[in-house]
Formats: sequence, C-alpha cells, structure tokens
Amino acid sequence: MLVGILTDKYGRKSEELNRYKSILDYNNIDSMFLDVSQPDFFNRVAKTDLFIFRWHHNDDHRQLAGTILPIIEKEMGVRCFPDSNTCWHYDDKIKQYYLLKHYGFPFIDCWVFWDKREALKWVETASLPVVFKLKGGAGSRNVILISTKQQARRIIKKMFGSGVMYDSIPGWDNTRFKDFSVYKSIHHIAGNILRKSRGEDASPYWLKHKNYSLFQKYIPNNNYDTRIVVIGDRAYGEKRLNRENDFRASGGGKLIFDPSHIDTKFVKLAFEISDKLKFQSMAYDFLYDEEGNPALCEISYTFPFDLFYFNCPGQWDKNIKWQEGRISPQYLQLVKALGLNSLKHPPFERNGEMVSNGQ
Repeated sequence: MLVGILTDKYGRKSEELNRYKSILDYNNIDSMFLDVSQPDFFNRVAKTDLFIFRWHHNDDHRQLAGTILPIIEKEMGVRCFPDSNTCWHYDDKIKQYYLLKHYGFPFIDCWVFWDKREALKWVETASLPVVFKLKGGAGSRNVILISTKQQARRIIKKMFGSGVMYDSIPGWDNTRFKDFSVYKSIHHIAGNILRKSRGEDASPYWLKHKNYSLFQKYIPNNNYDTRIVVIGDRAYGEKRLNRENDFRASGGGKLIFDPSHIDTKFVKLAFEISDKLKFQSMAYDFLYDEEGNPALCEISYTFPFDLFYFNCPGQWDKNIKWQEGRISPQYLQLVKALGLNSLKHPPFERNGEMVSNGQ
C-alpha cells in the first residue's frame, strides 16, 4: 500500500501534513510527499492507493483542487482525501445551503440571488436584520449584519457592480475592524514581508466575489455556536462563544471543549448528515432556531486539526456514547479513507511531552 501526500506549491510540509506521514510510518505503510509541479506528478500519483490533498479556502488551493482532484479520483480511479462527496461544496455556503436543504436538513433559511433586480425587489419586503455573507471565507471575516434597507441595497449594488474582495465587505461591522489589534497588524505585515522575500505569494485571496448575493436569516439569542466534527464513527465537539457585543463566534477564539457543554442533539444530527451524504470528514456549525431546535449555519470538511486533538478529551461514538481518549483527526481520516480499522495511533509530542491517545 502506498499513500501520496501533496505538499503546498512551495514544497513545504506543515506539521499537520507530517502527522499523516507519522501515522503511516508507525503502521509500516509506505508514503511519499508529492509536488504537483513536477513533470512525473501524475505518474507517481497513479502508483498510490490514496492521494491526500488537504486544500484550504485560499484561491490558489481552490484553483488547484478543482483541476486535479476530479482527474485523480474519477479518471485515474485513485482514492482521494477529500473525495468529491466530501469537498465539492467546500467553502461555498450557497452550494452547502442548496445541498442540505434538498435533503431536508435544518439549514438556516437563506435568500440567494443571481439577479440584481430580484435582490433589490426582495429588500423592500425583507424582515431585517439579516446576515449577509460572501459564499467563501472563514473566521467570520466575510460576514456582517444588515440592519437597514439602505445598507442592503448598497451591498447588493456592490455585489452586482464592482464586486467585493475577500475580507473587504464595506462597513465598520467587518471583523477586520472588530478584531483589529496592533500586534496582529504588525504580525501580518511582517509575515507578508517574509513571504515576499522568499518569492512567495502574499495575497492568496485574489478572486473577486460578484454577481450574486447571499443573505441568511438572523436568529437572535444565540450567544455561541457549536461545532461538531464527524469523521467515520467518532465525533468531536466544541462550543464557540461569541465575540464581545457581537453575534459572530467563528474566529473569536473563545472555545470550550468540555463535553458537558455540548448538546448531543447536534452530535446525533451531524452523524445523520455524514452518513446520508457519505462525507469522509465534516465540521458542522450549529445554532438554535427560535424553537430551540438545531439549525445549521455552514459545513467544512477541514478545520484546525491539532486544536481538536490536543483539546478534546474524547469523542462520541455513533451511539452518542462518550469515549475518553485523545485521537488525532488525521488518524480517523486515514482509517476512513483506507478502510483500515486496525490502524494504530502513535503518540504525539506537545511542548516536550507525549500526549496520551485513545482509540
């Protein structure tokens, strides 16, 4: 058995990518890192039993994933993580809404417009406030609350006019202002200088969002959201508190991993969706609707893996029974993608100490 792991376009291997290889090495399974720019790339991929490309929401990755994954999975017949079921809707909230509503899952009501006139017509009778989102983005960076018809008309005209770049929604409600700090700004500028000095791209978000508008129903009295991650027969849970005096939780950094804080109704529903739609790995972000029932905001096949490995003291199984023990998401993803329930979990180090694991 041979597993191929794609590096980024600069040939780098992140710690989270190296963790896949460590697990495979621990189980005496051959693996190799792959560089998509090499002329023998597809010949090497053809020899693998599993191809891993953990792609993110930047535009470079989106472009590459849409180009190579369909060929590798559909035409070459090589198993992939993520596979098409798992990632064709990644970082596209419109696709997610259409998909989950089609199957009757409780996704929060959205209004999606592909025509400026229809969007402006809707504004006249819309019940405000509503949440405006770009279809892509993470950490609430492309999400704002629309409170007036004037504000709604302005953003619609912008979206069907010059368009909006990532993290550049007009208005002071954008999280780039809410989360501003001198330290973060200096860190960001210094990082860009370093990337440019290495000949790397300092602007990974270069696609403009335009010619659509996405509004989502605003549900008040949610002071947090709940993220449930399902991989195979295990589920992690995380409670994310809203930013201070704000309706957004994602990216705020106020996290609780104690399982007693997690409503298992979310866990049960997350398992049901993953089973129905055959997802290999999926993070679900939930709120409560006005009646106190689970309401889905969005989904994402990928997430900060180490955050869950080092902070979650256990997971729920498919019977919604709590199982103590730390398990890395990469381990569960490999078990699922390779179909190897006998895979062994190696210990991993954090801050000079070995972290105990459970399976």
